[in-house]
Amino acid sequence: MPRQWSDKRERQYEHIKEGLEERDYGEDRAEEIAARTVNKERARSGESRQKSRSSTEDISSGRRGGLRSGKGAGGRTKAQLYNEAREKGIKGRSTMTKKQLERAVGR
Repeated sequence: MPRQWSDKRERQYEHIKEGLEERDYGEDRAEEIAARTVNKERARSGESRQKSRSSTEDISSGRRGGLRSGKGAGGRTKAQLYNEAREKGIKGRSTMTKKQLERAVGR
């Protein structure tokens, strides 16, 4: 089924797909995620004839990615910190609080 996206959306699709492939997603999975993301953005901006409630009322894909990056106000999750502590071989990590894990792994 051929896509009928604007040049802007085609560039967006390629950019997302390439980024996912660089992060070791398979080509098929990267294509699927990129297409879903572009379609959601099209629905949010009124470019598509059909749109779901979740496409229009949910936070944007870019904002959601930013919230999950670990660089926001909350920083990394406790699970992310725990995994980093495990990789660094830090002892006693299972009983540490999030703040203690942050201090133990540094940064």
